Order: sequence, then C-alpha cells, then structure tokens
Amino acid sequence: MSTFGSKRIVVGAHYGLRDWLGQRITAVLMALFTIVVLVQFLMPGELGYDHWAAIFSPQWMKTLTFVTILALTFHAWVGVRDIWMDYVKPVGVRLFLQVASLVWLVGCAGWAIQVLWRL
Repeated sequence: MSTFGSKRIVVGAHYGLRDWLGQRITAVLMALFTIVVLVQFLMPGELGYDHWAAIFSPQWMKTLTFVTILALTFHAWVGVRDIWMDYVKPVGVRLFLQVASLVWLVGCAGWAIQVLWRL
C-alpha cells in the first residue's frame, strides 16, 4: 500500500512554522522591552516606588508594556500547548490541561493589564 498521493492520511495540528516564527518574534519583542525597562531603571534618581511608577506612567510605555504582555501570553501559550501535545497522550487529560492553561494565561494577562492601567 502506498502512503503517497491522495490516500495519504495527514494528522496533527500543523502549527509548525507559524508558531516557531511567532515565538521568535515575541522573544525579540520581550528582549527589547527588557532593555527599555533596564535603561529606564538605570537612569539617575532615587530608587523607589515613585521612580518605578514613573517608568510606566507615559502612554508609550503603557502601550509597549501592553503589547509585551500580549506577546508573553502568546509565547507562553505556544510553549505550554506544545508540551501538552507532545507529552500528554490521553485526549481528555490533554484538553483539560490546555483549557486550564489557557484560562490561567488569560487571567494572568488580564490581571497584569489591570495593574498596568491603574498606574
């Protein structure tokens, strides 16, 4: 029996290149954000809550932080989803873990955004 042509059965999610590229792009964004925060943090001045709050008070920094939170959420989701897909074989358990992970990540992102916009 031939496995080539129209009779070939293809299985899997086939996220491959899109998710690989997405993780690389989000990793670069998070690295750039880290550099921006370090530069802001190392500026002269007394270290304390006021300095820390002043870093995140400008609108451009809130926007950059918001985008980075979304990037971190996507980055973590792709990684955790791949772990569940590769190592958890029972479909019901895998589905539960994926839903629980997604709910947790969305909750953490929502909380982080709420904290960010309260400054």
